[in-house]
Amino acid sequence: MRTFLTIAALPFAFAAQASEDIPDKYPASLLYDKPVEVIPGVFSAIGATAPPTYENSGHNNNLSFIITGDGVVVVNGGAAYLLAKALHDEIRALTDQPVKLVFNENGQGHAVLGNNYWTELGIPVVAHQDAADEVEERGASLLDSMKRYNRDKADSTKVQGPTETFEDEYIVDMGDFHIEARHLGPAHSPGDIVVWLPEQGLVISGDMAFHERMLPIFEDTYTADWLETWDTEFEALNATYVIPGHGHPTNMAQVRRYTKDYLEYLRGKIGELIEEGGGLAEAYYVDQSPYAHLDTFEELATKNAGRVFEQMEFE
Repeated sequence: MRTFLTIAALPFAFAAQASEDIPDKYPASLLYDKPVEVIPGVFSAIGATAPPTYENSGHNNNLSFIITGDGVVVVNGGAAYLLAKALHDEIRALTDQPVKLVFNENGQGHAVLGNNYWTELGIPVVAHQDAADEVEERGASLLDSMKRYNRDKADSTKVQGPTETFEDEYIVDMGDFHIEARHLGPAHSPGDIVVWLPEQGLVISGDMAFHERMLPIFEDTYTADWLETWDTEFEALNATYVIPGHGHPTNMAQVRRYTKDYLEYLRGKIGELIEEGGGLAEAYYVDQSPYAHLDTFEELATKNAGRVFEQMEFE
């Protein structure tokens, strides 16, 4: 049976349902949760809003797919071979249409380590060139890290980069859908893309946008650039529906509140500290209490503050 969310209910359908304390919501599958139909033809298996663990099989991001009428387009290869297979099993239960294309939203492990499942079936995998470079450079360490938590669930997983790359956009017309994979600019991690469905007003945003878990700021996450990309490119989409990289489908107001507004808030706090002559040690303790309810706050808040300080003291 297809689980379907009415379009009118979508912005509110998942309120207060995310919790990093739930280890697995779909014990019959390696997927953390069963895919839901967000709008007609567009599905997402919503991952845990927690770090990757054996219990959630590394499914802590969203694995989405579009049943176009002339084939299926998958967004994210998954964190492991067997997790990708579990997603494919769910797709096959919904449609006889073959998977024809897979996108990687970036070069992180949970987006790319399932790629070899799809390529063994002869399915092309597409990503931004920067994401491909990440897999080339860091693929072995990503695989080793996944094996440590996933143990036997890592079986058959091999490092496999995308088979096709692009720089600015990759356009697909398939069945009833016009699909635009776009690199909007620097954001959360190298090679971040969004998958935009202009006729439906829906964006699969990847890690451009967060709302139920705290966003992580990496060493190569330049928050000023992320904000510029948000303001000049992401907002311009004027999306009605957002499937974020992590957490339940929502709307622009929610992801704006917990991505753009959070980045501006944290940069503001760090800017005040720098003006007062404070240093890195004090930066870790700037007040982030308005965001303390977000999942992964305990793991990420102090790290985020330190990395923003290190960036801003040289801006």
